[in-house]
Amino acid sequence: MATTICFIIWVLFVTDTVWTRSVRQVYEASDPEDWTMHDFDCPRECFCPPSFPTALYCENRGLKEIPAIPSRIWYLYLENNLIETIPEKPFENATQLRWINLNKNKITNYGIEKGALSQLKKLLFLFLEDNELEEVPSPLPRSLEQLQLARNKVSRIPQGTFSNLENLTLLDLQHNKLLDNAFQRDTFKGLKNLMQLNMAKNALRNMPPRLPANTMQLFLDNNSIEGIPENYFNVIPKVAFLRLNHNKLSDAGLPSSGFNVSSILDLQLSHNRLTKVPKISAHLQHLHLDHNKIRNVNVSVICPSTPTTLPVEDSFSYGPHLRYLRLDGNEIKPPIPMDLMTCFRLLQAVII
Repeated sequence: MATTICFIIWVLFVTDTVWTRSVRQVYEASDPEDWTMHDFDCPRECFCPPSFPTALYCENRGLKEIPAIPSRIWYLYLENNLIETIPEKPFENATQLRWINLNKNKITNYGIEKGALSQLKKLLFLFLEDNELEEVPSPLPRSLEQLQLARNKVSRIPQGTFSNLENLTLLDLQHNKLLDNAFQRDTFKGLKNLMQLNMAKNALRNMPPRLPANTMQLFLDNNSIEGIPENYFNVIPKVAFLRLNHNKLSDAGLPSSGFNVSSILDLQLSHNRLTKVPKISAHLQHLHLDHNKIRNVNVSVICPSTPTTLPVEDSFSYGPHLRYLRLDGNEIKPPIPMDLMTCFRLLQAVII
């Protein structure tokens, strides 16, 4: 039980690191010297709460243009409007901006003036979901830590787009129009601190090449990926959470070592075309294999090897760590093989 609690705490820590490392910085109290009462102007199209002087709320107002942003503003909310362009002029005085939410507008790449975003030297979060973008916008400020581009029409990533974004920890490109030809070997060059990469719901048939080395969370659900190259995970030695649900993976498309990668703790392969359980690492804790074409579980093949010199009582600590196994929606008939429980002694839930 203590081990399970520790794992849950670790998972929460890893996930929160991606999402909240910068949030703690963003929500620090602003220096009173950064703004004064005579600077407390407010665009008539927006709302400026007196209790939150660094925020500007302009969402849901049918705006077609971005108003002039006061110099004191850190947080700018412009979602759910009719904005088509991002010019430089409204941001001339907005040197303190940390957060911009432009979700659910009508912004195109042609509508973004070249220096409009890169001039925001302190920007950490940029939300451009549900717009009309056809490629990842560039140039972007070097300070950026999270870039959210879900549900656009992105099919291109211009060369060098990420070359200066060494502070980026999260990149969300889910639900776009990415094909394999969108990626070059150096596409992700420069993303030295990227931890979470989401490219679910695109049109990929192959795994993207040369991912950033620090990637810990890789989400590729709902593509058409058919196989994984041999030694693919060597370039991302820290990957811990891997989602490949709803793809076209088959046994022939997996390398001989399967997913025997010591860093992977949570592996999701639901809704694919697998007929057998792939090899896994002894460190793996959660395995989702539901809705494949698996007929039986050959424990002698999938059971990770453990040192034979270990005393029986130590096999719980040094043996396989698998705690959750999902196999429903396959062609397996109960009962569960007893040697499965013998191998994976820490199993707490098996769905079959």
